[in-house]
Amino acid sequence: MKPYRSPYEAYPFLSDAKDDLRCDFEILTDRMASMTGLLASLCPEYREELLKIDELIYHANPSLRTFFSLTEAEIEWLKACADRLSAETKGLCSKFVVPAGTPRACVAHVLRTDGKKLVRMLYRYAEGGGKVDDRLFDFTNLVSGYFFLLALRLNHLDGFEEVPFVSRNYR
Repeated sequence: MKPYRSPYEAYPFLSDAKDDLRCDFEILTDRMASMTGLLASLCPEYREELLKIDELIYHANPSLRTFFSLTEAEIEWLKACADRLSAETKGLCSKFVVPAGTPRACVAHVLRTDGKKLVRMLYRYAEGGGKVDDRLFDFTNLVSGYFFLLALRLNHLDGFEEVPFVSRNYR
């Protein structure tokens, strides 16, 4: 049965087959770009950096449907940003922290988890026979790590002390 196509369709691929994860990937990258824009509005000290990452996320958006268009220089730039944040947050947490803190750090934590959702979705897409450029795996993992480090940094800048998380299940 052919699905109904609304004349007011919000996005042309919403009626794609349920096993086709390309639209899901595009919707999630759209959400991440929107949330990154929100975070940029809350972080004047990181505004330009976040707006550049916002654009990179949008460039990654059609990668499963078309081709991967990010450059090695852009991926290296993101890695350098994450490395800088790693140095700035050294010693702020030993392993795991409760994903909490200031409003802007919490937005960064949401973006971190959305980045992990992207990575997981890419593995499912590849397992189903879809072609995924290895650099897209690198980019989405880097994005998730970047937002974790940014959450730590923002909490530190805003005077929130991280709450360590010790799992009862993994010791």
